Amino acid sequence: MSRGFVKEDDQEEVPMVPPRAYLPPGVINYVTPAGMEELLAEQQALMDEIKNLEITSEKERRIAVNHITARLNLLNNRISEARIIDPEDQPKDEVRFGAAVTLKTSDTNEIQTFRIVGVDEADISGGKISFISPLARVLTNKKTGEKVVLKRPKGDQVLEITGIAYL
Repeated sequence: MSRGFVKEDDQEEVPMVPPRAYLPPGVINYVTPAGMEELLAEQQALMDEIKNLEITSEKERRIAVNHITARLNLLNNRISEARIIDPEDQPKDEVRFGAAVTLKTSDTNEIQTFRIVGVDEADISGGKISFISPLARVLTNKKTGEKVVLKRPKGDQVLEITGIAYL
């Protein structure tokens, strides 16, 4: 039957689901073991959310389930493509995925520590940066004592690696 003959009230809303953190096409979705645990916990929470919906209207329930299912499908895709990298297996003297890197800014001598993690784990306020971020890219494969230049619109920033740890 043509959609032209369907009552307006019977038409389903297409769920608008925000995309997950950006991962360029063809880039492997690296995650830490803790990051995978977070993804699996999120998956369980979404499944529990569907089970525990307390909506009595069948139409509203169907719309809510469609929205949660769409989010779950994006998450399941991310989980299925994830490749766990254990920080314990990384070389201890080089910056690699999973490293906590302590940096000193050359112009202000400010000290900051960032951990390089997967795109879904990244949280700048928690000191976690994505492995695809510009900072992580310039730090990767460097060693303690090396200086790197971070290109920024406000001007280049020189950073010295003062410590590398794998937590």
